[in-house]
Amino acid sequence: MKTIKAKHKAVYEPIADLVTYRAMPTRLMPMNALDPFIFLNHHGWQQYAPNNNGLPFGPHPHRGFETVTFIIEGDLTHKDSSGQQSIIKAGGVQWMTAGRGLVHAEISSDTFKEKGGPLEILQLWINLPSKFKMTPPAYTGLQKEEIPVQKWDDGKVQAQIIAGNWDGVIGPVKPLTDVHLACIAFTAGGRVTFSIEKNKTVFLYVVKGSTRINGEEAAMHHLVEFSHEGSSIEMKALSDALVLFGHATPFHEPFAAYGPFVMNTQEEIMHAYEDYHAGKFGTVS
Repeated sequence: MKTIKAKHKAVYEPIADLVTYRAMPTRLMPMNALDPFIFLNHHGWQQYAPNNNGLPFGPHPHRGFETVTFIIEGDLTHKDSSGQQSIIKAGGVQWMTAGRGLVHAEISSDTFKEKGGPLEILQLWINLPSKFKMTPPAYTGLQKEEIPVQKWDDGKVQAQIIAGNWDGVIGPVKPLTDVHLACIAFTAGGRVTFSIEKNKTVFLYVVKGSTRINGEEAAMHHLVEFSHEGSSIEMKALSDALVLFGHATPFHEPFAAYGPFVMNTQEEIMHAYEDYHAGKFGTVS
């Protein structure tokens, strides 16, 4: 089995009135510690009242990486400067390649703001290697029914397959790199084992419930960090649980990040700000 190096508890850092737990980066988990997985915010769970203001993420820029957003409950309206627009409901996923740069907004739908309701959303940032940092932007919005499901342990483990090949079920998103990503729901007692190549970086975050990972308990809001030794990861649910799980080949490239930009050098970060202020990223209407 792969050795668990550490279990990192997400830090509670609300954004305005939005309940938010930041799983990475934190003081003990730098932004590039799980190359190429670089950032995870866990918003909610919380209940919004009718006539609310919704999510606070108005138009803002990105360059150099990809965002993957899981709508566990509630909904999410996406608009960006390339002209893409969608409203993804509970159980859906958004995958955006910022690439050379764009502006996007992530807000609640008019219906959600009027009626309110429960909300829980995860946003994961995945870095791009230098050869793809200036690739054209792209966006895929998937509703729950458009995402294939793989089952293990007589259905007690059910995974939404987002990217990669998982025992013959292939995700609808075709990443620029070899990212494998799934959102796995467990019924209490459900168990599954994965074999991961030693050179891969593993990403495992417990969204809900309590689990045992390679013999160690890992609770809600914990990010599990593995060594590269060994290849086996065994997950068992001690209660009903939800786990965000993936793996990818690390880039081992120079890393520079500031605000909404992730590049290889500080000079490239400066250029990103210059291009944004010059209007080269476009606007969201």
